[in-house]
Amino acid sequence: MERVGEHAVPVGPLAVRWLTYELEEARAGVAGRARIRLENAGSAAWRSRGQEGIQLAYHWLDPLGNPIVWDGVRAPLPRVVAPNEEVELDVAVVAPRPQGSYRLAFDLVEEYRFWFEEVGSTPLDIPVEVQPRIAERRLQAVFHGAPDPETDAALLIQEEPLVSEEALAFVHLVPGAVPAPNWSRLLLDAHQEGYAAVGSALEVSRSERRRFAPWAPGGGRNPRFIEPLLLPSLLAGLDSETHEGLPCFFGSDALFEGRAVVRLRRRSGRPSG
Repeated sequence: MERVGEHAVPVGPLAVRWLTYELEEARAGVAGRARIRLENAGSAAWRSRGQEGIQLAYHWLDPLGNPIVWDGVRAPLPRVVAPNEEVELDVAVVAPRPQGSYRLAFDLVEEYRFWFEEVGSTPLDIPVEVQPRIAERRLQAVFHGAPDPETDAALLIQEEPLVSEEALAFVHLVPGAVPAPNWSRLLLDAHQEGYAAVGSALEVSRSERRRFAPWAPGGGRNPRFIEPLLLPSLLAGLDSETHEGLPCFFGSDALFEGRAVVRLRRRSGRPSG
């Protein structure tokens, strides 16, 4: 574990001295682990009361100290920590999106009342380089149905070619799905930025526009999309389901990418009503 250098410790009932820490590699959007050893340097005992009382938590800040994620995951104390006693805690640390340079600031919080920094303590401030969610841009097509020449031709002219093996993301397609040339790049960008599932926008025939209106192109990027993702690109370990006769994904850790457009021909085998 890394030792923490000398830092200011206030005199009073609530004070913390940071001793050592250990961090797993941070990947955008992924929950990792940290292990922190700290000392009660104040005159009052620390107690957790379920999800209340004193907890270890963290903030994600940008390099200038501006908050990106303020309320990190809480880790309760395993026991009462008396003055001058030490305690070692594991805490889940969910890395922010997108990848880049951040500061990870650990602090104690008296839940619903105050952070220890607000009463004079110094947070444990660690520079962290958050890595892309996927280490390599490797996308493979998974077909639900017979081969289709127009679909195959569209995949051959993608800005980022698809692979046939050792893929890290798998996009689910049907015959008659014709992606725009920038489609693969946009899907891989979203995966690297931290999303496990990415859905495409659909360009459909006039007779189907009402039914597929939520998936119309031009909606931008929406991580709070309330419909299932259609023709999803999924990281390894996730499975597709079916909605409106198309492969889909229901779940969190997902992004609708309204700029990643797939044109669907009417004869692709979807139900008509």
